[in-house]
Amino acid sequence: MNSLKRTARLSSTLSALALVGGMMGATPALAQAADDAEIGSDGGAGIVVTARKRAEDILKVPVTVVAFSGESLEQRGVFSVVDMATATPGININNSSSGNVSRSFQTIIMRGFTPSNANASTTSMFIDGVPVQSPSQLTSIAGPERIEILKGPQAAYFGRATFAGAINVVNKVPTGEWGGQMTAMYGTQDSYRLQGAVEGPIFGEAVTFRVTGEKWKRGGTWTNAFDGSRLGTQSSSVATALLAFKPTETITWKVFGMLGEDKDGAPAATRVNFRTVTNPAGQVIQTNQSNCNLTGNTVGVPGFGVATTNPFYCGTLPNFADPISANTADTDALRAYLSGTGRRILSPDESVEGYGLLRQSRHAHTTLDFELSDSLTASVLAGYNREVFSTLLDLDGYDTSSIPFAANPKGYWDFPFLVERKNQDWSAEGRLAYDSGPLKALVGVSFLKASSIAGGGGSFSALPTNGSNFLPGDKGQNETFGIFGGLTYEVADGLTISAEGRYQSDKVSIITGDIGRTITAGVFVPVGTYAAGDLLAQRTYNNFAPRFIVNYDVNPDLMVYASYSKGVNAALNNANILGASAFVQQAAADADGRLLINPDTVTNYEVGAKGTLFNGALRYSSAIYFAKWKDQVNALTIAIPDPTATTGFSFVNVSNNTGNVDMYGIEADLAWKVNDLISIDAAGAINDSSIQSFRSTIVSRLTGVFDFRGNENKQTSKYSANVGVTFGGDLGGMDDASWFFRTDWNYKSGMWTNEANTTKTRGRNVFNARASITKGQVQLDVFVNNIFNDTNPATVADASLFTTTFAFTSVPNSVQLGLPERRVGGIQAKISFR
Repeated sequence: MNSLKRTARLSSTLSALALVGGMMGATPALAQAADDAEIGSDGGAGIVVTARKRAEDILKVPVTVVAFSGESLEQRGVFSVVDMATATPGININNSSSGNVSRSFQTIIMRGFTPSNANASTTSMFIDGVPVQSPSQLTSIAGPERIEILKGPQAAYFGRATFAGAINVVNKVPTGEWGGQMTAMYGTQDSYRLQGAVEGPIFGEAVTFRVTGEKWKRGGTWTNAFDGSRLGTQSSSVATALLAFKPTETITWKVFGMLGEDKDGAPAATRVNFRTVTNPAGQVIQTNQSNCNLTGNTVGVPGFGVATTNPFYCGTLPNFADPISANTADTDALRAYLSGTGRRILSPDESVEGYGLLRQSRHAHTTLDFELSDSLTASVLAGYNREVFSTLLDLDGYDTSSIPFAANPKGYWDFPFLVERKNQDWSAEGRLAYDSGPLKALVGVSFLKASSIAGGGGSFSALPTNGSNFLPGDKGQNETFGIFGGLTYEVADGLTISAEGRYQSDKVSIITGDIGRTITAGVFVPVGTYAAGDLLAQRTYNNFAPRFIVNYDVNPDLMVYASYSKGVNAALNNANILGASAFVQQAAADADGRLLINPDTVTNYEVGAKGTLFNGALRYSSAIYFAKWKDQVNALTIAIPDPTATTGFSFVNVSNNTGNVDMYGIEADLAWKVNDLISIDAAGAINDSSIQSFRSTIVSRLTGVFDFRGNENKQTSKYSANVGVTFGGDLGGMDDASWFFRTDWNYKSGMWTNEANTTKTRGRNVFNARASITKGQVQLDVFVNNIFNDTNPATVADASLFTTTFAFTSVPNSVQLGLPERRVGGIQAKISFR
C-alpha cells in the first residue's frame, strides 16, 4: 500500500514539475522584446531585498524570496504574522501544542518542515536582519517598509534555526521630513484597531526618528456553550521607536526598540472525540464520532507489547458534533493560585489573571554601517530579546460542569492547567562586505546566547496557593559562535558563481532553575543536590553549512539558477525528564529518550527562474527543490503507569532524532499589471514529503504502525495558493483622488494529524475583499474577511480525552481543532500627513 501511495504521489508531483519546467523553457521567446520596467507593488523590477546581507533586485537574487511591500500589506489587510501566513502559499502556522491551542505556541511551518514542538522551530524571524528568538514576538506588524520571506536553508547568512527558511521584517527608515499617519478600524464581532506613526528630523537629515503605536483587538467569533462568553478573543499592544543617525555620507547608525503585550481570552478550540463521555445522570456530553478501529500496541515498540483496539476516525474529519465549550469561570480559588509566587517561573505581575494568555515581549537592536571606501563596507549588528508568557487553559477542553466533584472548589470536575515560559537572548554580528566589478565578497562573525525556562502545573481538585503542584523546569541555554562568508564572481557575461558558508559551534547546556534540584535517579545525571544555577549537562556541536549557487542571465528579462545548500537546526534538550521520578526516567530512557539531542540537518537542491514578460508588465518567479531531512527531531509523548501519581499515570514529553524525510516541491508566483485598471498577483506551492524513517511511541501505540515509509509530514498543507485581483485608478472629476477594490482567494489543503496518515482535516478556502477611496491625505476603506465563512480548522493535533477516570489518556482519543476567525467586516479610516 505504501509503495502504491509513493508511486502515485511521485507521479503527480513529477507531472506538475514537468508542466512548470515547460513554462520556464518557453519564457525566453516570450521575453525577447521586454524592457526593464517597474511593475506591481509586490516586487517586480525595482524591489530590493537583502536575502544575502546586501541589497539586490528581487528578480536577480538567486534565492526563493517573496516580498510584501508596506503598501501591499495594507491593500491585503495584513497586520499580523498569521494574516501573512494565510496569504502566502507554502506556509502554515500551527498553534496546537500539548493540549493547548493559542498564540503562546506559534510555530511557523515553511515548505512542510513541521517541527516536533514549539521549541524546535525550523523557521526563524528577524527584524532588520537581527534575530527574534520567538515567532510569537511578532504578533503585530507595525507599518514596515517590507517583509521578506526567504525559502530554503539560509544558514550561510542567517545562522541556525533557518532550517526551512527565514522571515525578515525591514523597518522604514525615517527621512528628514515630518510625516506620519493615524489609522482607526472598527469591525463586527467587537474588533478594532488603532495605529499611529510619526517621523521627522531631530537635527535635519543627520538625526531622524520614527515612533509607532498600535493596539488591536479581535473580539472572538465563537460562542462558549458553558457560559455564553466569546472564545478566541485576542488583543495586542505594540510600541516601537527608531532613531537613525547619519552624521556623514559614509556612516549610518540605527537604534530600534519594541515593546509588545498580548492579552487573549480562552482560545477558540474544540475536539472531535472517539469515545463517549457521559455525566452521572447518563447524559452524553461528548459524542463518539469514530468511524474505525485502529489496531494499536500497548507500548509502541516493535516486538514488544500486545495489540489493542483504539477507536479513531479514518479519512477526512467530519464537522465536530458537540457544542464548543470550555470551563472558564474565574473563581477566588483560581485567582489565589495565579497570584501565588511559590515555585513559579514568573512573578505575579507577569502572570495571566484568568483563562487565556498574557505575553510581554521586549526587543532592541542596533545596526551600524560604515562605508570604508567605494567598494568596502563594515557593518555591526547587536540585538536583545526578552519574552515571558503565561497561559491558563482548560486542559480537558469541554464543559464538565454537569459532573459533580466535591474536591474541586468549583463543585464540579475540571482541570485548569497553567503554563509559563521565559525566553531571553542577545546576539552580535560583525561583517565586512566588498563589491567591485565582477567580484562581491562578505565575511563575518556572529555570537548568540539564548536561554529558555518553562514550567507548568494544575489540578482537577483544589489548587494550592503555595505552588506546590507547579513543576518548574530547568533552564536550557545555547551559546552559538559562527564564522560566515561568501564569494560571488561573474565568470563570464551573465554567468555568476557564488560560494557561501557558515561554520558554527553550538554549546548546549542544561542549568538548574531558581529552586535548584535534587537528583535521586542517576539515569541521566549523577545523583546529588544541585543549587540554583548549577550545570547539569553540556555538549558542543560543530557544524558547517555551505551553499553554492550558479546563476545565468539568459537575457535581460530572464535569470535561471541552481543551488546546493545545507542547513543545521538548533540542538535541543529534554530537561523536563529530570523532574520525573526514577521509575518514569527509566521508562523514558527505555523509550529512547535522551537528555541532549543532536541537531537535525537538511541538504537542499534547487533550481529556479525569474524574469519579466510583456515589456515588464508581468513579473514571475518559480523554483523546484528536493531536500533530504536527516536526524529529524520528533516528539515522543510517553504515558507511563505510575502508582505515585494522582491520576495513576505520569506523562513525559521527550524528543529524539528519530526521522529521515525526503522533501520536494514546486513554488511559483507572478504579478501582472494588466492595464492601468487591473492588476493580478498569484502564487502557488506544492510542498510534498515522503517519510523514509520515523519512530514515535505515541503514534505506534495508537495505530500499530511502525513502518511509516512513504507517508507525509503532519500539520502542513501539501497544496496552497493565493490569487489577488486589484482594480483601481484615479477618480474621474476629482483632483488628488483615487480608488481601488481588491479581492483575494487564499487556499490551504487539509493536514494530516499524525505521521501514520490516518486522519486529515478539510482544506480551507478563504475569500477577502477590500474597497478604498483616497482623497488627498484621507483614505477610507471597507472590508470583509472570510466572506463565505469558512470554518474548517486552521490547526490540528491528536489529543488525549480527559475524563474523571483518566481512562482515555494513554493514547489519543480525540483530535483537537484550532478554529479560525469567522466572517468579519469593518470600516477603516486613515489620515496621512507629510
